[in-house]
Amino acid sequence: MRVFRARVFTPIADPFTTDSAKSYTYYDDGFLAIDGDRIVGIGDWREVPRQSSSLTQLGRDIVIAPGFVDTHLHAPQLEMIGSYGGDLLEWLNRYTFPTEAKFRDPAHAAMVARVFFDELLRNGTLCALIFSTIHEEATDIFFAEAERRGFRAIIGKTMMDRNAPDSLLESPRDSYEQSRALLQKWHKRGLLRYAITPRFAPTSTPELLEAAGQLKREFPDAYVHTHISENRNEVQWVHDLFPEAEYADVYDRYGLLGERTVLAHGVYLSEEELELLARRGSRIAHCPNSNLFLGSGLFRLHHTLEAGVAVGLGTDIGAGTTPSMFTTMADAYKVQQVQGISLSPFQLWYLATLGGARALSLGDECGSLEPEKSADFVMLDLKSTPLVALRSERASSVEDLLAGLIFTGDDRVVRECWIGGQMVASRS
Repeated sequence: MRVFRARVFTPIADPFTTDSAKSYTYYDDGFLAIDGDRIVGIGDWREVPRQSSSLTQLGRDIVIAPGFVDTHLHAPQLEMIGSYGGDLLEWLNRYTFPTEAKFRDPAHAAMVARVFFDELLRNGTLCALIFSTIHEEATDIFFAEAERRGFRAIIGKTMMDRNAPDSLLESPRDSYEQSRALLQKWHKRGLLRYAITPRFAPTSTPELLEAAGQLKREFPDAYVHTHISENRNEVQWVHDLFPEAEYADVYDRYGLLGERTVLAHGVYLSEEELELLARRGSRIAHCPNSNLFLGSGLFRLHHTLEAGVAVGLGTDIGAGTTPSMFTTMADAYKVQQVQGISLSPFQLWYLATLGGARALSLGDECGSLEPEKSADFVMLDLKSTPLVALRSERASSVEDLLAGLIFTGDDRVVRECWIGGQMVASRS
């Protein structure tokens, strides 16, 4: 058994539905005990188990916390972060499609995959739901790199057969067969899971959506990962392409809505669509940085939660301009603030960790520091920058300490990352 002594913070319950004081655990002088790949103890240092074979004294300048969970991002778009100008549909055609076309080259895919997982771990993200491209080999490379790193990933090959350049289109049959082969190879292999991944309704013919639905029927425990209602023009486009249905209904008629369905954005969902998603148990990935960058709109977080739809946070690389969940939490705060709602640090940290894990149906395995869960955690350095140090020294409470990290923290705060009891990244 290994024991780490430091400050320890973890969400343990949903602060949107639970008294905030009961939604987390914090020890100013605490310990985390792990045995193999599992957490076996957490508490005040005075109650530390004495049978530990290894003790690491980290001090009060380190906070041990759950690793971040990113519920939506595009691995191949890392290299185009910050591409200037345009709304969603213009941006896709100007930047995204030409960038993704390069992934027909396996060497390019391997290079980006290495940098991609470097960046996630540098920023303390230990679990992510990831779009690949339409390319089977590139998707295989992303899976292999995640496995090599010991990363907890859900990845899917993009499925797309219309309204994109010819070089990025495939037949529904090829899309089905390649997706099925990848699913059979990688789904539930160690820490890896597969997501059936139609890009979104406008790039999907009914035949492609039927192929995706067939995969879901064959493999009901696979995930479904796609987009919904990000941009007003996109919503209108879906109505033009599928005049007989609302956006969410398009996915539902092909059997693509369920408890393992994660839909990115959901900025413009109707009341009927929210009711449908809640009934099906589908989840939303809220991507505030991306929504602001592309001018898509302001997500109604509380309204969505009150409708019974679970929500996690996503960076949405590359419309999102950073892999940092600190920035994502800060932007989530601002998006609600301009709508007259103030999110607490506990609510923000929940969305970035346990809430995200629950949105990915992984809440029993990761997202919080609790006995019997996987030992997935980060060590956060309160002396990482002069500003973080100053802000942390002045913190009057754990709530204030977390707020300071959210609004002044970046990748430099993350000293070490551990997944399944193994250190997978270290700044030192």
